[in-house]
Amino acid sequence: MNKNTRNLLITNRLLWAMASLAKLFIWFLLLFALARLIFMVVYSQMINQSGASFVEIAGAFIHSLRLDAATACYFSAVPVLFFTVWLVTNGRWIKNGLVAYSWFSAIVYGLMLGGELGLYGEWKTKLNYKALLYLQHPGEVFNSTGTGQFVLWIAVVAAYVWIATTLYRKWMISPLAAHAAKWWYPLVFLLATAPPVALGARGGIQEIPINQSQSYYSQHEVLNAASVNTAFNLYISIFENRTFLNKNPYLLMPRHEAEAIVKKLFTPACDSTSTILTTKRPNIVLIILESWSADLIESLGGEPGITPEFKKLESEGLLFTRVYAGGSRSEQGMAAIFSGFPPHPYTSITVQPDKYHKLASLPKQMNQAGYTTSFYFGGQLIYGNIKSYMMFTGFNHITEMDDFDDSLPRGKLGIHDQYTLDHLLNDIDKTPPPFFSALFTLSTHSPYDQPMEEKLNWGGNEKNYINSAYYTDWCLGRFFAEARTKPWYNNTLFVLIADHSHNSYRNYDPKTFQYNHIPMLWLGGAIRPEWRGKQFKDLASQTDLAVTLLKQLNINDTTFQWSRNVLNKCYKPFAYHVRDNGDLGWLKPDACFIEEMSFRREYYTNLPPDRAEEIKKEGYAFLQVLFQQYLDF
Repeated sequence: MNKNTRNLLITNRLLWAMASLAKLFIWFLLLFALARLIFMVVYSQMINQSGASFVEIAGAFIHSLRLDAATACYFSAVPVLFFTVWLVTNGRWIKNGLVAYSWFSAIVYGLMLGGELGLYGEWKTKLNYKALLYLQHPGEVFNSTGTGQFVLWIAVVAAYVWIATTLYRKWMISPLAAHAAKWWYPLVFLLATAPPVALGARGGIQEIPINQSQSYYSQHEVLNAASVNTAFNLYISIFENRTFLNKNPYLLMPRHEAEAIVKKLFTPACDSTSTILTTKRPNIVLIILESWSADLIESLGGEPGITPEFKKLESEGLLFTRVYAGGSRSEQGMAAIFSGFPPHPYTSITVQPDKYHKLASLPKQMNQAGYTTSFYFGGQLIYGNIKSYMMFTGFNHITEMDDFDDSLPRGKLGIHDQYTLDHLLNDIDKTPPPFFSALFTLSTHSPYDQPMEEKLNWGGNEKNYINSAYYTDWCLGRFFAEARTKPWYNNTLFVLIADHSHNSYRNYDPKTFQYNHIPMLWLGGAIRPEWRGKQFKDLASQTDLAVTLLKQLNINDTTFQWSRNVLNKCYKPFAYHVRDNGDLGWLKPDACFIEEMSFRREYYTNLPPDRAEEIKKEGYAFLQVLFQQYLDF
């Protein structure tokens, strides 16, 4: 900074405030980087054991920048208010106020760092709301921590705060602007700083607000933990669990009774599995259909003409006619499909890395069985923190929008389905068998800016939706026409399943099972001829895909507590769905009830009088045990 500029800042109160805010923002970034460095030094042995290269280790400081910047914007909100007030007042309190705030910020972040250093070695997770609950009993925390470790924790926090505040004093504090305030200063200051700070806290102008996935970049979890901003992660953890920090809101019966009911539901009377594959080690291609409702499929009760290619494919495989999604969002569907974990109210487990690390993983099972695993999506996986969850599941390769060729046509959310499917085909040609590849379609998500002209002139309020489904269906027709010419096709199982349903031209209430009805079709050369063109008509959930598939491959499935083998003739059929506010749906072959749990009010009931209480207890127990497990993770 030259002398003239410095003098201008000193004499101009408005410019001094803006420059000071910019310097404070940079100081926050340095604050976060210092904490990251300390974390990586403390856990250097774990990092070295991971086998990561120096470049990959250093990448934690690069991949963390956007999330750090967003967090710095949150921290900068208070100084924005400080400066705004100061610009219309006289006095030197601003410096004292900023110094006090810097101490407060450094101490708070230092305590977070100290807590995380003590937590990560034991739990292998970042600081979260669950860890904060232990602070309600500080005596127990102290007793469970060795004296040496506790002293080290205090020393690290103290050193961190001292370094951070010393840096602040040496760099931030400058002569106070002496020029008199003008009435328009605060207005200009707010217009110049408040929008960038608010936009920065959101992570930018992209469709999806920033989350932890932005910082995930490595297959080594300790590096991802270092990269993710501690304050941001803790905020998300508290925000997602704010409603039930202390107890399960669905304690409807004694815990042992609920657990006994759930165990009975998932214990089949025998093991009599129908084998529908020609081999125990087929290639597997899983295509997850974004927002596909059963109302798009003629064979599932939909109007004809929306998905004619899907109808043709049914003749090549087994159509499951009564499959239901448990939730209404993509991140919930991903956990249901890849971890066999049902959706639950209020939040999604994928947004909380400390919890989803307790889940089972279908891709990890496939890796252990010798499969090459890959995942493809034409959009951004930052939505619902799906990217970090997908990295946890163990996919060898993950391809999202920024990894595709820039020349490919794309819409507002990403690359159109025909091009992602083409990319998948090209990659599979170069992948040694056996492979497990999953692709998540995009074009049936609003704003439905698919490149094909509209073919369907009906559909009312969902006309755009059904036309986007027609386009994706056309893409599937192209894909399978090409796939059948490949040498690997005859040894390949394809699974088409929706991540969740969507409102259709029939406008069902989202609480109903009609709304949550989704398609699932198994097809391909690996399907035994006698099963092609058949329908499986018993109740199933998307969570059942994992165990049903693993049983066909003769792979261990004991980690999937909430998934059933529906091709076992003795399995107990039921389906479940829940909405974010707790509305519970429970479906049996001959009974159904839907209850608004927040008000304990029945929405729909069709229960045999002699079994009504028993069936209701099943649904209540399922929700209670599921939510308790989520809390216990």
